[in-house]
Amino acid sequence: MTSEPPIDRLNEVGVLNRREIEARIVAPLLERLSERFGPEVYDTARDVIVDVAREQGAALADLVGDDSLPGFASALGAWSADGALETEMRELSDEVFAFDVVRCRYAEMYRALGLADLGATMSCNRDGSLIEGFNPDVVFTRTQTIMGGADHCDFRFELPSTPVEIRS
Repeated sequence: MTSEPPIDRLNEVGVLNRREIEARIVAPLLERLSERFGPEVYDTARDVIVDVAREQGAALADLVGDDSLPGFASALGAWSADGALETEMRELSDEVFAFDVVRCRYAEMYRALGLADLGATMSCNRDGSLIEGFNPDVVFTRTQTIMGGADHCDFRFELPSTPVEIRS
């Protein structure tokens, strides 16, 4: 007898609140584990978080039923809920989804908790893997983050065009 996995209701909590809950548990856990096993536990945590984000991206594509950039854009509301992100749209088409984050309450929250270093691992590092799971053909570029000290984050997602072969 196989049972269905439980319904994912994590977004009901809100991603910003969820990240704070995670950080308050993960930070002391990682600190204690690194004291016992060495600093490489942070690398393992980063790998796990990236893998989870990739799986979440694939699940998001299934939920949306569409792995296009407009489909991806339509599914990102949970990350901005409760004023977590203030963004400025640059472009949205079938080939490009580009926006800037001009305020990031995730970065503010990690700094307020004294966990700025962990913030990049627990939040920023997920972004590329999320889109990779959502659609592995999309190229993700970001040159700066608020978490890293910049005044904005520049998110750029591009779907490379497929050259058309013309036969004569």
